[in-house]
Amino acid sequence: MAKRYGGEHSPTGQRDGDTPREMVSHLKMEVAPFKGRKPMRHGAKLNMLFILPLLVIPTVIFNSGVTQMAVDLAGGAMLLLSAWLTRDGVRAEDAFNERKVARKPAIPRKIFGAVGTGIGVALLILGGSNFGVQSIISANVVGFLAAGLHLFSFGLDPLKNKGMEGMDSFTSERVARKIDEAEAILAEQKDAIARVRDSQLEARVDRFQTVARGLFRQVEEDPRDLNAARRYLGVYLKGARDATVQFANLYSRKTDYKVRSDYITFLDDLEQNFAARKETLLIDDRTNFDVEIEVLQDRLNRETQYLERQG
Repeated sequence: MAKRYGGEHSPTGQRDGDTPREMVSHLKMEVAPFKGRKPMRHGAKLNMLFILPLLVIPTVIFNSGVTQMAVDLAGGAMLLLSAWLTRDGVRAEDAFNERKVARKPAIPRKIFGAVGTGIGVALLILGGSNFGVQSIISANVVGFLAAGLHLFSFGLDPLKNKGMEGMDSFTSERVARKIDEAEAILAEQKDAIARVRDSQLEARVDRFQTVARGLFRQVEEDPRDLNAARRYLGVYLKGARDATVQFANLYSRKTDYKVRSDYITFLDDLEQNFAARKETLLIDDRTNFDVEIEVLQDRLNRETQYLERQG
């Protein structure tokens, strides 16, 4: 029969005269590291955009002219910059689509990426030619085609605000600005936990952020909830970010499973508070709706009785 090892060097063992060791309990994470994560849209096409600048390498090596070499390098750099802009534009569009109230991106990155792709392709074609008039025309034509294909593949950036119809500009800007600040805090928290290089902890933080974003969506649906949720969108989120930064600093220096367990317990409590706050706001909204319906019904009943007496 198998027997559990319990020597003095085991986690539960102790030497003679020592005080009993404290048990460190660490439950297995119930959530898979990849749960809730979605593959990035246009992922394969974006990777291809980053591979295209590598085409510059053979042209630079086998090109004898200094001018042609400089033009090819400029074209490769432009393609690399365009790929970076396009990737950020896709991420910004995804964040825009997930939110019910959102402002359009300040910089149309995908459009700029398309223009940069056209310029980069034109420069690469021009670098391999003799800079004649025909070569310049051909390079421009192909560049325009490349920019058009880029727009066809990735589309345009959001060009107008979303979900702000029917709201005054002050309220819409206030809600959008507060949600932007909250999203920035979540991004800082995600960057901090990534330094730990623990996929289960990253998944646990993602789950908390999913619950927090549920509260964001509730505020976007009813801006009147902003005052009631202000502390959660500011103080509590900043506290979660700061705690994550401190945990990452401590855990990166020394692997302490007790600290890890305490951090997970902290996230559990925080997640429950965010979920409870969202439910409270939903109940309040339902109560306000019921009150408005009741008031409207009473008013209609009074008007009906008045018309009956007049008749």
